[in-house]
Amino acid sequence: MTTEIAETKREMSIADRLSSEMFKAELAKVLPRHVTPERMARVALTALRRTPKLAQCTQESFFKAMLDLSQWGLEPDGRRAHLIPYGKECQLILDYKGIVELVYRSGQVARIHSDIVRDKDDFKYDRGEIVKHEIDFRIKDRGDIYAVYCIVTFKDGAEKCEVMSTEDIEAVRKRSKASNNGPWQTDWAEMAKKTVFRRASKWLPLNAEIRDAMDRDDDGYVTLEAKSQAVRSAKEVLAALPAANLEHDQ
Repeated sequence: MTTEIAETKREMSIADRLSSEMFKAELAKVLPRHVTPERMARVALTALRRTPKLAQCTQESFFKAMLDLSQWGLEPDGRRAHLIPYGKECQLILDYKGIVELVYRSGQVARIHSDIVRDKDDFKYDRGEIVKHEIDFRIKDRGDIYAVYCIVTFKDGAEKCEVMSTEDIEAVRKRSKASNNGPWQTDWAEMAKKTVFRRASKWLPLNAEIRDAMDRDDDGYVTLEAKSQAVRSAKEVLAALPAANLEHDQ
């Protein structure tokens, strides 16, 4: 009997709540049409299995990240976005591909190209313009990376370019809480592309959705206003979900 009572009072885990119909109903309120609540919950459960330490994070921080991703219609699939445990906090880090997806969705940009530059590449940058970047793929070892660049082409043909050295990129990485964990270690080139696009984006007329995503990306500089709004939303959702594992109440 004592065991049954203990089980009944056991607080629902993150996985329990992700699987609940009530949480899926909350997701449905903010998800865009191209992503279903069932798929979003399934991808989040996969992320939990892939990174077991996420289950030890505070539920507030985990569901804050999930709500942010749901609003933008991005999945924590390790390609568009990453959920990274940092102590007891769940960190949301957007990937370069996730940000590019949002920018394309805005309808303002025709093309985005970002790439790394190695010692043996033929690269020329002159007065804010990428003049040339030629790669000879017959060379098996192109050398070390020394720069990363991004070119954004708008629908009217106008372009904005940005170049950063590896030293500049590393300075940004070291300021990140996840500098020695997650995608900065497994996908340095993709994170470098995102970093140089971030710098270029300061000159771009991006819509509110993209600006909001960049503000709430924990790899960047999270504004206090954006963070407090997200935390309030996460608390509201958690308050609406059951506090105990209902399977044991029956």
